[in-house]
Order: sequence, then structure tokens, then C-alpha cells
Amino acid sequence: MPEITYVRGDATTPLGKGVKIIAHVCNDVGGWGKGFVLALSRRWPEPEADYRRWHRGRSGNDFGLGAVRCVRVEQYVWVANMVGQRGIRTGSKGVPVRYGAIDSALGVLADRAVELGASVHMPRIGCGLAGGTWSRVEPLMSERLTSRGIAVTVYDHGD
Repeated sequence: MPEITYVRGDATTPLGKGVKIIAHVCNDVGGWGKGFVLALSRRWPEPEADYRRWHRGRSGNDFGLGAVRCVRVEQYVWVANMVGQRGIRTGSKGVPVRYGAIDSALGVLADRAVELGASVHMPRIGCGLAGGTWSRVEPLMSERLTSRGIAVTVYDHGD
């Protein structure tokens, strides 16, 4: 069973060979404009455009907590928009992260990664603006991804 590999770097330039899926957490209110999504949008317009279309059409599709959309951005690179946070601000109901939604989304992501023969690359999802803790997210990744033989690389940005 592979382990999670931790590296310093930019998750929008995933390391290694073969098909890669860059996974990240989105909110459920259609907001795209802070955090990791800015780095994605600097590289490719497709993930943001797809997310906004998906959100606009939510009355007739599966958009909501736990849902995932994979968008192809290069021949061997996909971006997984995973809806794993309720709203965008910490308030009376706590932080925006929803661990159950991230868990569900990782299950969907795992199926897609197996189908594509892909490795998964990501920042520490749910732990930035969403307010989550890595000690809660990491076991979900182990259970949903590495236990199925999927190689996972987590990128810590900066020096």
C-alpha cells in the first residue's frame, strides 16, 4: 500500500510520470476567488469555468457537498473540483470545512483515479480557508486513496 508523499512545491505542477489528478476543495456557494483556486486559474481557465457552470446549473445536477467534477486541463492532467466546504466564512456554525463531504468526495475521486490509472496531487485540502485540520483530513485520504493503491502527493507551498 503506498503512503502519502509530502513535498515542498506547487501542486499545480505535479511531479512524476503518467496521468495525474490535482484535487482541491471548493465551497458550496459558487465562490471562486481565494486560496488555491487562484493558482489553478493562473494555469488553466477550465476548472473555474466548469465549477461556475456546474454551480449555476445546480438545480438540475449533482452540485452539492461531497460532489466531484474532474476537468481535463492537459493531455495527462486533470483537476478535481471537490465540494467540501459549507459557505466561505467561519461563523456561528464553526469553520466551513465539512469532513463528511471531503470523505465522500475522496471516494468519488478514488474511483476516477483507478479508472484513469492516475496518481493524486493536492495541497493540504480543507486546511486553508476552509479551516480544517490535517489530522482529520489525512486519515480520510489514507482510507479512500492509498488503501486502494493510489499514489498521493501532498504539496506544501513555500520555501
